[in-house]
Amino acid sequence: MQLFEVLRRPLITEKYSGQQAQGKYTFEVARATTKVQIKQAVEKAFSVHVTAVNVLNVVGKNRRRGRMLIPARQWKKAIVTLKPGDKIEIFEGSQV
Repeated sequence: MQLFEVLRRPLITEKYSGQQAQGKYTFEVARATTKVQIKQAVEKAFSVHVTAVNVLNVVGKNRRRGRMLIPARQWKKAIVTLKPGDKIEIFEGSQV
């Protein structure tokens, strides 16, 4: 998998905005990626130094369409911890 295919989008919520003060940033990533690929992609895309990567598989919830239950897609998120002093500028100007 190419590095530009790894990161899908940043997750900007109230919870994750609070973690940015600790140097932790959250992304939705491709389901087939590993921690090493996520680390390389973030370092190359944002020119920062990554110290840790935590990965969570999110199970899709069932959605109701009339009588039928349709499962939502499953996805993967990564919480990336940066070296103290590093920032990702794309998150700094965003409003929730």
